[in-house]
Amino acid sequence: MISTSTTVPATRRVLAAELPGLIGAQVTLQGWLHRRRGLKSVVFLVLRDRSGLAQAVFTGPGAMAAAARHPEETVLQVTGTVTGNPQAPGGAELTSPSVTALSGPAEPPPFDLYRPTVAASLPTVLDHAPVALRHPVLRAPHVISAASVAGFRAALDGLGFTEIHTPKIVASATESGAGVFAVDWFGDRAYLAQSPQFFKQAMVGVFERVYEVGPVFRAEPHDTARHLAQYTSLDAELGFVADHRDVMAVLRDVLAGMTDAVRRRAGDACALLGAEVPDVPERIPEIHFTRAQDLLAAHTGDDPRGEPDLAPAHERWLSEWALREHGSEFLFVTGYPMAKRPFYTHPDPASPAHSNSFDLLFRGLELVTGGQRLHRHEDYLAALAGRGEPPAPYTGYLATFRHGMPPHGGFAIGLERWTSRLIGAANIRTATLFPRDLHRLTP
Repeated sequence: MISTSTTVPATRRVLAAELPGLIGAQVTLQGWLHRRRGLKSVVFLVLRDRSGLAQAVFTGPGAMAAAARHPEETVLQVTGTVTGNPQAPGGAELTSPSVTALSGPAEPPPFDLYRPTVAASLPTVLDHAPVALRHPVLRAPHVISAASVAGFRAALDGLGFTEIHTPKIVASATESGAGVFAVDWFGDRAYLAQSPQFFKQAMVGVFERVYEVGPVFRAEPHDTARHLAQYTSLDAELGFVADHRDVMAVLRDVLAGMTDAVRRRAGDACALLGAEVPDVPERIPEIHFTRAQDLLAAHTGDDPRGEPDLAPAHERWLSEWALREHGSEFLFVTGYPMAKRPFYTHPDPASPAHSNSFDLLFRGLELVTGGQRLHRHEDYLAALAGRGEPPAPYTGYLATFRHGMPPHGGFAIGLERWTSRLIGAANIRTATLFPRDLHRLTP
């Protein structure tokens, strides 16, 4: 029997992934028509829902004609009997089905979503993201991203952190040297926040340990495969640290929680993309910035000594070195020059030209920046004076440190960069739902 009614039957909806455990039952599926295949004596409708794919088999002239009239991507409800079939997705299918359209006939997508590979360029995918992301391969990175965030939250919740939510429109720039987006705030000049840094430090004085998941904005005219003007930052800050190594230890546990969550919650997505989830060592290897420069000078033909930062090629070489020498896909580089770090960074007491800070490299790319912060008011005034910056723009921020703050530190992980490295994407935009960059403001 074929139903063309818009009335939804009362049968409980099940998901495609549940069918193998319901052989013989009468069930209802709801989803998008992923693919329609017509043969001489049968029509197959493959439905797609959040759990995967399921197949319904229509036989007989009337049933076949009714099934064939629905274009791909139309939202359908199909009710039928679950029947085992090793050749069907998941090993089960619906037989003797009835079908009801839950949307109007869908217009064709910009490319075939049922094909196993994406037959479209990245610009086409991004231009048509609301529909293109329905393709299982394009959807998968975002399943991995969601699992990563869940693991981030769970790990920090387990360590006694409190989740906070801070403003994204601020009165002054946060990161020295980083570009800002200016906005009109009821006639006053304001800025899109480059990070929650000032707020999360202040909240250490309230909760001791805090974290946030939220957007940050960088008005830097980079037009590369690794930069975005807006991205999602996974931030954490903790009080009562001895130095930056306490922060590194928490970061290690967070990464272990994130990778565990990806394995548990996004294993199918990883398998679809051929993504290998890394093992996080009990102790991530570390190398001081100056020693890293010495190694690069000795083995790469470059001599970066005297430079305040690592070039992308140097990050790649150091990652290969860490994998070769320590069996780790992660590497901490510590002790960056103070000249390259924000003014709130704590110097190394034994070498004041270097900082109690770190970058974490992952598969050839800087993934995390973090370190110990200054916590005394007088040290902030001295740090700003040393850089020739007036304290006035930071009055509200600096006031926090007049009222007693513990030694503290924190880190920030770029979510899209993490996901793109995890799946081996050539472009970070593959791991971004709706990228915002130098050229793209829509969709």
